[in-house]
Amino acid sequence: MIIRPQIQGCVARNCHPIGCRAAVAQQIASVRAAGRFDGPKRVLVLGASSGFGLASRVALTFGAGADTVGVSFERGPSEKGLGSAGWYNNIWFRQAAEQEGRIAVNLIGDAFSDAMRQQAIDVIRQQLGQVDLVVYSLASGIRVMPDGTQVRSVLKTTGQPFTGWGLDLEQEALVQQTLAPASPEEIRDTVTVMGGEDWQLWLQALQQADCLAKGVQTVAYSYIGPESTYPIYRDGTIGYAKEHLHASAESINLQLAALGGHAWVSVCKALVTKASAYIPVLPVYLGLLMGVMKERGVHEGCIEQMQRLFADKMYGPKGVVADGNRLIRMDDHELEPAIQAAVSALWSKVTPDNFQSLGDFGGLERDFMWLNGFDLPEVDYGAPVNVAALTELTP
Repeated sequence: MIIRPQIQGCVARNCHPIGCRAAVAQQIASVRAAGRFDGPKRVLVLGASSGFGLASRVALTFGAGADTVGVSFERGPSEKGLGSAGWYNNIWFRQAAEQEGRIAVNLIGDAFSDAMRQQAIDVIRQQLGQVDLVVYSLASGIRVMPDGTQVRSVLKTTGQPFTGWGLDLEQEALVQQTLAPASPEEIRDTVTVMGGEDWQLWLQALQQADCLAKGVQTVAYSYIGPESTYPIYRDGTIGYAKEHLHASAESINLQLAALGGHAWVSVCKALVTKASAYIPVLPVYLGLLMGVMKERGVHEGCIEQMQRLFADKMYGPKGVVADGNRLIRMDDHELEPAIQAAVSALWSKVTPDNFQSLGDFGGLERDFMWLNGFDLPEVDYGAPVNVAALTELTP
């Protein structure tokens, strides 16, 4: 069958498996071009199939020669469709890693569950022995608790309603979007889903199972952003969750002291991921930021960001480079005053008629399509895809 993109709002309803292979190969090529670095050799990646998680796994495998176990919640091909982009990313990554002589195990299931923690522990014991690094990169809107209760996160403010221009990728247009104030219960639920509790549960389980090596490191990903985005992010429900994540890093750090290990939070720059594209209003800021940073030659995509994190900020000659709050600031270029001044000047001028000329919204849309395997120049999208062959592939 010939596969055409199906986009609804800022959500992709399908993917192109062959395009996903090209996108993974592109990330691998970027890491190879950057050169090798002396990093961890046995890694667990939680949330490994897309965005920061996939880029972390690629950077560590092809930059540092790491063996990895990746956990992700993805769906394969069925009568309902071809499956998710992450399903194919896992497959193509594993194949490329194994060709490199590396171990690459994909575990598909709910990373919040005790059953998945046990499954990961069993695989680590059998294939890696212990891990030197645990990457926590989960992005989910729902968490199923041990008693079966479903807890859902929300993207809302925690003060006054906030209204601004949002981006509709389907229509390639700006639309007015409003973030309503969250109730106390909604704030708590968002922290439960997106905060640091599950990260800590993972490290506790791994430590109790003797799966953590001496000197183990763990890192989770966060975002703070400039003051202009605070109503959307830092002062919103998602910001409350990230503050909980930061606090959890301190607790985990104390827990790992007996092993000589450490827990860190990497504050990343604003990037195009499936999660960030879905946050109301934020993609407009992102489109403007991409244009300004590209003009100044300091733009990074997910793979460049993760390559720099591990090669320079965590496993470089200086060891871990963090600020006074023990945050690894990968948003250093984004928050440069000159860059923020330029973005703010553009943001104040944005209208539905002129936004395309003020930022790199074409680049934002391209990056979004690449996440789902579309619009890669080396792929022939007019060629039919052998669906029967795809159903025989396993992660």
